[in-house]
Amino acid sequence: MTDLIYYERNLPHRLPPGEAVFLTFRLAGSLPREVLEQLRAETELVQRSLIPEPAQLYAEQKRYFGRFDAQLAANDSGPTWLRQPDIAALVAQSLHYFDGKSYELVCYCLMPNHVHLVVMLAPDAPPLIKTLQRLKSYTATQANKLLGRTGAFWQAESYDHVVRKGEMPRIISYVLENPVKAGLVEDWQQWPYTYVAG
Repeated sequence: MTDLIYYERNLPHRLPPGEAVFLTFRLAGSLPREVLEQLRAETELVQRSLIPEPAQLYAEQKRYFGRFDAQLAANDSGPTWLRQPDIAALVAQSLHYFDGKSYELVCYCLMPNHVHLVVMLAPDAPPLIKTLQRLKSYTATQANKLLGRTGAFWQAESYDHVVRKGEMPRIISYVLENPVKAGLVEDWQQWPYTYVAG
């Protein structure tokens, strides 16, 4: 499996400074193993039939993410701790904490079991992977305290995508409209866990 389609901890993340990045990370246990295996098998089948041209791989990456995100939105068997106001506030505050320090916050949406985030990296920004590790470590520790639990809070893997020229309006719309597409609200502005820079 190529790192252009999905990421695991041991695969490289290409997050160059000076770029806008769209990220998705999710709660541990938010998707059953069978669902992930099915998504990966479907992607491998498509990849084997493709001539490895960048445009085709990019299109398949988008399709994979669409299927992955639809599964996250539809899954109610895993944890949905981000639906709790105190947990959502903790994560939102942490996202804002790094704004102006490690990235420029463009927008985010906290769904019940995952986070969509768009940031702009300054040319001299610290590696985003390090910022995400700090953010996820802190929020996991604090959320587990609030929940009275121990164990993994976030899934180790995340999805990241460098925003190409002209994609930003579509990606921002995708992030903000996520709770509408999931049937949680009728208008994105009704969802209390969204933010877009003014």
